Amino acid sequence: MLKRVIENPGKKAILVLPYVALVQEKLRWLRSAVENVQKKVDQQPEGSRHAIPPRQRADRYGPIRVVAFIGGSRARATWADFDIAVCTIEKANSLINSAMQECVIDQLGVVVMDEMHMINDEHRGYMLELISSKLRCFNQGLQIIGMSATLSNSEQLAEWLCATYYESSYRPVPVDEFVVCDNHVYQTSRPKVAVQIAGQTTEDFKPGLTQRCRTIERSHLDALSNPLVNSVLALTMETVEAGYGVIVFCGSRKGCETTASLISEAMPQDHALPSKTVIARRDILAELRSSGTGLDSSLQTLLPKGVAFHHAGLTTEERGIIADSFDRGFIKVIVATCSLATGINLPARRVILHGVKMGREVIGPAMLRQMRGRAGRKGKDEVGESYLCCHKSDLDEVSRLLVADCPLVTSSLTPEKRGLKRALLEIIFTQLATSIDAICDYVQHTLLRYSMNPEALDGFIQSTLKSLVESSLVTVDGNHCYHMSRLGNATVAASLTPEDGLFIHNEIERALRAFVMDGELHVFYMFTPMQDTNLGDVNWQIFAKEMDRLDESDLRVLDFVGINPMAVVRLSRGAPFRENTSEEINAGRVYRRFYAALQLRDLCNEVPVHAVARKYESPRGAVQMLAQTCQGFAAGIIKFCERMGWAMLAAVLTHMSDRLRAGAKADLLDLAQVTFIKSRTARIFWENGVKNVRTLAEMDPDKILPILMLAQPKKLRMGREDDQHFQEKLKSKADMIVRSARRLWDQQSRFELED
Repeated sequence: MLKRVIENPGKKAILVLPYVALVQEKLRWLRSAVENVQKKVDQQPEGSRHAIPPRQRADRYGPIRVVAFIGGSRARATWADFDIAVCTIEKANSLINSAMQECVIDQLGVVVMDEMHMINDEHRGYMLELISSKLRCFNQGLQIIGMSATLSNSEQLAEWLCATYYESSYRPVPVDEFVVCDNHVYQTSRPKVAVQIAGQTTEDFKPGLTQRCRTIERSHLDALSNPLVNSVLALTMETVEAGYGVIVFCGSRKGCETTASLISEAMPQDHALPSKTVIARRDILAELRSSGTGLDSSLQTLLPKGVAFHHAGLTTEERGIIADSFDRGFIKVIVATCSLATGINLPARRVILHGVKMGREVIGPAMLRQMRGRAGRKGKDEVGESYLCCHKSDLDEVSRLLVADCPLVTSSLTPEKRGLKRALLEIIFTQLATSIDAICDYVQHTLLRYSMNPEALDGFIQSTLKSLVESSLVTVDGNHCYHMSRLGNATVAASLTPEDGLFIHNEIERALRAFVMDGELHVFYMFTPMQDTNLGDVNWQIFAKEMDRLDESDLRVLDFVGINPMAVVRLSRGAPFRENTSEEINAGRVYRRFYAALQLRDLCNEVPVHAVARKYESPRGAVQMLAQTCQGFAAGIIKFCERMGWAMLAAVLTHMSDRLRAGAKADLLDLAQVTFIKSRTARIFWENGVKNVRTLAEMDPDKILPILMLAQPKKLRMGREDDQHFQEKLKSKADMIVRSARRLWDQQSRFELED
């Protein structure tokens, strides 16, 4: 990727990653990698009337610009602003669509797509297939690189992409793999032994007939009477005592916290630790205390012991601090859900699976490989180890899992997955194909051609195009060429599926006839996403309680969107919520969106994340994730309105979107641009006379320390040393706040001079 960009100064690169956390990690790594690297920069664009003849030009060099594109970001980076773009899947698709529309796609030199097996993902897989298929049609020296550790049909994917494929089992650090059952450890690195061990059923399981490596000593403690729990604890502690780090995977958030608490009780006390480690852990606690969401009470107990849990219930800041502290060796044990296996790159000497199930389902072979892949740290360990600990009753499942292949990657555009409609809409949008022949040729560049016979495929294309026309997303002229309608343009620009675009269009058209403008709730309802996967569960008792507090304006919104107050009351008293028919499913979506809108309303009125989480009995990480998801969705809705010509509504939504991002009312939006100044913190600065960026930019960092103390989520009881660490963290935070304010004020001053 770097080679392409350096050798071809006019070319750009895109790195596509599935998760925001991975994008942020790779952004930091790439920026560090290119810090002292420069590339040749053209003095004038090619074709410029004032271009200097090549012989008279002096070579000019500039830095390699690495920019991230993620949903909900305030950054307004464009195609011209980067050499390397690090993107989520959705942002990469949007960026490529824009480049095709603006006829600058020929500047793209290389696209790298990590985690290609995610084409199978039920919700997002088709996006990777869309990206790959569109780029395949654009054949002007563009290099496409796909990577994955969990592919079974590499040859077929290589044929689809017209690519050369490479398979390698090389690992920089070798990993030994084991199964643990009833306190007995069995090596599974050799397939025959693995099948022999795992293929035995519960009834005829006889450890003596297999190649046992060793036996874990049983504990006399009642809490460790379960062999599975005893094995996990023993394997963890022997790794910690040897000076290495451990990741333990558990099947649920509650399981993570329970297991972490149990492990912490066996960890060494402070007096047995080096002073450097004790100080570093106090520093971690101080960093978490100084964050806007405060310190989780469970983590406050666990972290001094060198143990932490890691799951989606924690905030982004907490997960980042914990991961960094583990990587630096100050946290020795992380107990995590499977999301850690697919997120950031965080290796450990030993990986332990606490059972064969993650959630209610048995883990699949791809996820098992991802988890085991966390074992072994390059440059730090000579070997890695993974242990799958299970009950005897799970051995049949384990036997199948150990010998199972990863699932085949198949097309996400098949009729049952409904991805083709969006694919065709996007190629018409980018004018990559508009005639029926060109559209059929495009479909031949997708994985779909491997899933359907030619006759069925042709019929599927025709019926999909007919559906797009009938939905008024595209039009067809007398020459049988297809063109985008205004609605279709708005749908693609907003990165919506055709189904969601139609739903949003109908909802907004209806809202325009009776939009509730004397309150905020209607706008926040529109910011909530369509997919239930992005919305949390509803606590019906809290829903009913909040409904009773709604004013007349909010009650009109309740009625307008179709919520039955009596139904909410019945549900709060234990009535079942049925979602069997399509009408019931749509009703469930409306209720969930309204419940999410209530949380957004609180966040935008300066109620801190931790207070909203407590009010709605939801994890703080879930509330934070809801806000971030809705920020991204709101940006799409605003684009949708702009393309539909609803400029006044777009302006209202933009203002409220800025409030959602700031977590504050309108009078704080200027101040909330500053790093760390959000929500309740911004209000406290305002109340203490700091009402704009200029005032903050002119302040001494020491002067804002007392204000930061007032902004802490709750009064803290700490010892003298902990208080000192906390003050140091706040001082560092104050320095960053002032630097951020000065940068912003400098930018604002320049803009004013230019105007």
